[in-house]
Amino acid sequence: MTFDTFEYLNKISSLPDEEIDLAIAAIALSAPESEDTLGSTGGKGKGAANKGDKNYKIDRYINHLKKISAQVGKRYKDLIKGGSDDDGAVRLAALKHVLSDQHGYLGDYDSGNLDNTSLIRVIDRRKGLPICLAMLYVHAAREQGWDVAGLDVPGYFLCRIQYGGQRLIFDPSDQCRLMEAHDLRSIVKAALGENAELSSSYFEPVGNMEWLIKLQNIIKLRQVEVGDYEAAIRTVEKMRILDPDEFRLLLDAGVLYAKINKIEVAVKSLEDYIEKAPDGKDKQDAVMLLQQLNDGIEN
Repeated sequence: MTFDTFEYLNKISSLPDEEIDLAIAAIALSAPESEDTLGSTGGKGKGAANKGDKNYKIDRYINHLKKISAQVGKRYKDLIKGGSDDDGAVRLAALKHVLSDQHGYLGDYDSGNLDNTSLIRVIDRRKGLPICLAMLYVHAAREQGWDVAGLDVPGYFLCRIQYGGQRLIFDPSDQCRLMEAHDLRSIVKAALGENAELSSSYFEPVGNMEWLIKLQNIIKLRQVEVGDYEAAIRTVEKMRILDPDEFRLLLDAGVLYAKINKIEVAVKSLEDYIEKAPDGKDKQDAVMLLQQLNDGIEN
């Protein structure tokens, strides 16, 4: 059975966070925007695949996830049979052998290149932003039942593996390089300034939904930067599918729809946002924009 990306995305918002399959969800999110990919339902947006496409089906990427997970499991068993201690380090060694050494995944830190933010394109190219590469490591690890999580450190994205009281933090974009306190401090200072220090919050695991939304926000911001407002709207609408109760997305939608002159949709989005938002500057700005749009309609 062909994987139905749209059906899958529509199910995610009702799932408990721990039941969301992070990497598969990321593949489903990137599928409609990939020109060389075929979902079972096709799509009407720019870059959406059509039934007649001769290229890959989404199943290819799902199968890749299964393959790397199986390979990690086999490598781990082989290491244990070979006499390695059963600890966090051997789990990390299995992950590194398969994803970094065998498949050649590495970091590409250009956030301006949207190929680095699409898990489909990351799999095709074997490189991407750390936030995408981390999804592959976490997926393969969780398939073994291991405790591996993503860490949203300011200015970077890392992974953490825990086992038997041992905690290892590693960089999924740099051959699983172990990160010590001084490495983390350098990252934080580079992002927040020389006076910044490590915070315990940086070591809290990122939830699956939060992770997906963060990635979509990176994509949306880049699309807005280059003036591709229609693509940015599609990204916001995906986020609204994932998290329909997040009222702040209504403001994003209203602003973007206004930029492409879909005024009625913009007005409805802004009205819905104003009804749900607490008092504050964002709400005041939304009221002003709504008034401008309504004045334009009247004139």
